[in-house]
Amino acid sequence: MTVLRLTRPDDWHLHVRDGAALAAVIPFTAARFARAIIMPNLKPPITTTALAEAYRGRILAALPPGARFEPLMSLYLTDRTDPEEISRAKGSGFVHGAKIYPAGATTHSDAGVTDVRRLDAVLARMEELDLVLQVHGELTDPAVDVFEREPRFIEQVLAPLAQRHPRLRIVLEHISTITAVQFVLGAREGIAATVTPQHLLMNRNALFAGGIRPHHYCLPVLKAERHRAALLAAVAGGSRRLFLGTDSAPHGRRTKEIACGCAGIFSAHAGIELYAEAFEEAGALEKLEGFAAFHGADFYRLPRNTGTITLARESWEVPACYPFGPDELVPLRAGERIHWRLSGAAAA
Repeated sequence: MTVLRLTRPDDWHLHVRDGAALAAVIPFTAARFARAIIMPNLKPPITTTALAEAYRGRILAALPPGARFEPLMSLYLTDRTDPEEISRAKGSGFVHGAKIYPAGATTHSDAGVTDVRRLDAVLARMEELDLVLQVHGELTDPAVDVFEREPRFIEQVLAPLAQRHPRLRIVLEHISTITAVQFVLGAREGIAATVTPQHLLMNRNALFAGGIRPHHYCLPVLKAERHRAALLAAVAGGSRRLFLGTDSAPHGRRTKEIACGCAGIFSAHAGIELYAEAFEEAGALEKLEGFAAFHGADFYRLPRNTGTITLARESWEVPACYPFGPDELVPLRAGERIHWRLSGAAAA
């Protein structure tokens, strides 16, 4: 197959930052995706509907002229979130979920949740109003091995939470382990997961290829090959519980290539092309459209897109870096080749 024509996809997990950084990265997503769930972990975080509305306005203002892209907003949950804020969010029409960041789990998570039981009233309101809960699923106990943080979180936190709130729709973000695959595929109705390109295409060896590779460092951290293989097999199986979420997370070179660098991989420059590579590796290119364009929209109870994009099987070299405000941004596969290319503009 040399050409793929797909219903225009959505990105159900995306970081676009703010200010000059937002202006630098949003054109990549808008060229490929019709919609994206925007992560709320700014500084300060997007904890209210009013803050989400203002942030949405800044995103729309940063779009290139003529771009057709809709930001889908989410709220950042804290120990002090008021259930009434959930009611305001649901009534807004532009907030489509609320995110649990365990405190200290990842970038800008310091204000996150210290104990999910403190959110029971908030989660009950979300369940009542049918607002999706998005979860960064890692235990933050420093005694837990970094490669076991996701399985331990599922066992100790997420599985009990899902039982306490049986009608709450939950997305376990950026799954990275066999445990997460088994949990999501075997869970009750209303539980789904996003899968990133880096967890489909790389294992933890990529962190150490020729030396420390800070631009391959993300959270959840890349895992062993058996976990990558399980993720690839799961998406190739076509489950409607699994859908596209790049978790593209831009950080400038100066905040990545330091003694204690930030977690995050920037992939929006090739946010659909990288998935085409993964599905081709799995021999499942025919399943890419559902994963990228149908499953997430159906789960979030939004209409499927009607426009299309075209991918050509054409190799291209990724630039070594992109402008990023006063810094520069090193993308996934910098200086290397990607074997699928977005062909022309997205059709309406």
